[in-house]
Amino acid sequence: MLDGKTVLITGGTGSFGRKLTEVVLRRYKPKKLIIFSRDELKQSEMRQQFHERDLPCIRYFIGDVRDRSRLYRAFDGVDIIFHTAALKQVPTAEYNPLEVIKTNVLGSANVIDAAIDRDVKRVIALSTDKAANPINLYGASKLCADKLFVAANSYAGGHPTRFSVVRYGNVVGSRGSVVPLFLEERSRGRLPMTDERMTRFWISLEQGVEFVLASLERMEGGEIFVPKVPSMKIVDLAKAIGPDCRLEFIGIRPGEKLHEVLIPEDDARNTLEYQDYYVILPAFHEWDPVAYRDRRGGEPCPDGFCYCSDSNSQWLSFEELGRMMGSS
Repeated sequence: MLDGKTVLITGGTGSFGRKLTEVVLRRYKPKKLIIFSRDELKQSEMRQQFHERDLPCIRYFIGDVRDRSRLYRAFDGVDIIFHTAALKQVPTAEYNPLEVIKTNVLGSANVIDAAIDRDVKRVIALSTDKAANPINLYGASKLCADKLFVAANSYAGGHPTRFSVVRYGNVVGSRGSVVPLFLEERSRGRLPMTDERMTRFWISLEQGVEFVLASLERMEGGEIFVPKVPSMKIVDLAKAIGPDCRLEFIGIRPGEKLHEVLIPEDDARNTLEYQDYYVILPAFHEWDPVAYRDRRGGEPCPDGFCYCSDSNSQWLSFEELGRMMGSS
């Protein structure tokens, strides 16, 4: 799928970008693999693991998705883009909303324009469970980005560029996840907790990369792909990581939910279910969900369906959590 292709990862020095780089280099033979990010220090650190001297296909490109002209230069000759660049810290977004909008919304619009005008073949963008029925600025910005990427398939006109989105829950071990925080605080004998009722969807970095690559292969353009992933109570996560630690309840932070949603009830009417994932289809009039189902199969979700972390049928055991942490 990626052999002989020029591939670019926006936000390529992030947790997901590094894991994706590792998997792509292990499994495929891309013509070029371009790491696009704005942080020279992270690129320098990443170069220690993936150096051009040992990997002639790899390139490091300093740039920001806010800079449209830089994207036009970076996307020249690119076949496939994984768009992972984002500002994603919920409390930070609440206090710096305009900065998050500039990166997550306007930056996404820049990626779309540059990809279309450079005739990139496929773009797959990473979303988040916080984009479904958002209550915080981060989630709202990612919902807006999702809408932009889905609509971009009509916006592309006669260009060959096709866009799809992958949406999943919390990534075990990623920067900003609660897991590294718990691991750090464990040595102090206490773990800060927001609310004992809180639940979250969980996925490992490896699983996330595998699902994104599978979605890239499946995509026609316009879909939002959602994996079936397990839930876990945050209090159970804390007990698994620090069984002897004291739990300190500090209250829900600004912009947090008790439970996360991956597919809201209002989106379920446009959603098809498969064995291990869902596909949310666009609600545009030119889209024919019946024809899509004839081509791809899938069962329509029933009325009233909602994919929520507290009513999930899959729950993560302590043993499964340990395996996920090991793979991350």
